[in-house]
Amino acid sequence: MEGNAIERKAAASGHVDYASPIVLSETSKTRVSAIPFFIQHSDHSELSLKIQTMRKTDPPFNWVEIEDKSITLSEEATRKLAAELPKYYAVAGEDSAGDYVVVRMSDGYTDVANLDPDVAVSALITALGQEDIAAHLSGIELGEGLTKALRYSVRLSEMKTAMTELRGLLDGGTNDERFYQAWCEEHPWAFGNNFVVNDDIRDITIQDQVDILVPRLLAGFRDIIELKRPDVEVLRYDESHRDYYFSSDVSKAIGQCHRYLDVFTEAAKNGLIGNEHIVAYHPEATIVMGRMVEWPEEKCKALHGLNARLSGIRIITYDHLLAQGESLIDYLSNVENQEEAETPF
Repeated sequence: MEGNAIERKAAASGHVDYASPIVLSETSKTRVSAIPFFIQHSDHSELSLKIQTMRKTDPPFNWVEIEDKSITLSEEATRKLAAELPKYYAVAGEDSAGDYVVVRMSDGYTDVANLDPDVAVSALITALGQEDIAAHLSGIELGEGLTKALRYSVRLSEMKTAMTELRGLLDGGTNDERFYQAWCEEHPWAFGNNFVVNDDIRDITIQDQVDILVPRLLAGFRDIIELKRPDVEVLRYDESHRDYYFSSDVSKAIGQCHRYLDVFTEAAKNGLIGNEHIVAYHPEATIVMGRMVEWPEEKCKALHGLNARLSGIRIITYDHLLAQGESLIDYLSNVENQEEAETPF
């Protein structure tokens, strides 16, 4: 481990501390230094830099500050300078003019053109998540094939990250519906490729608010998604009749959605007041609740059978939602791999 001792000394004013000057350049007549200052607040210290220019006087040859050629950088400006310089240092290693995408790696900054292809793709996907880089690339003609491939890869990466986040919530024992509502609002595609966006509207009447309204991609009509806790019981077993039946929590949720569907159909049959683009035409409802981890096959078949006998409402667990999302990602990944294999280079 490399390092240098830094002595932090109190200034005569008593209001700030400082460290020894860092000499940036020096000639026989001038010297430019960076002096670190530590400004103490009640709960933290700020670092600022004073870029000081000095000249050597005539005998006795003392160093005197040239005030109009000195400048003090604030904490924010100092941090920004420290963050940006390594990027330009990386570009300085190139031997020609042009546009460069410079990405932070674990051991510094590098140009993605010099990386292993797999590492470069990963780095570029990360870079495209930064608004300034994405905006810059949007103005460059990358070619239809490359543009499509990049967008596809970025989207797949986002989807995989989303599924990892959902699995983390479930495996971590999070049972607050608000976390799952926020996740589902951001990733409606997990309910199937019919649903790629969702509405911001929740109120279907003055008194009634649903969790999520999702438009069907092809028809343009709306369906309802109702979210419950992942720790509730979905099915119970009747020993005397040797069959599974919906728990009281599921029955309550079905009754709730039945009412929502009736109210929504009536309120939006010709377009929701104030949001006429939202139309209800034979809407359906999906209720997400509970988990099916370690369910026996017989219990899984029972839920499928009970769903088949419901009309306009289906019950899925959060594990179903995970499986649907991951299945869609697998399908899209296979499509991407197939297109890459068929593309001549």
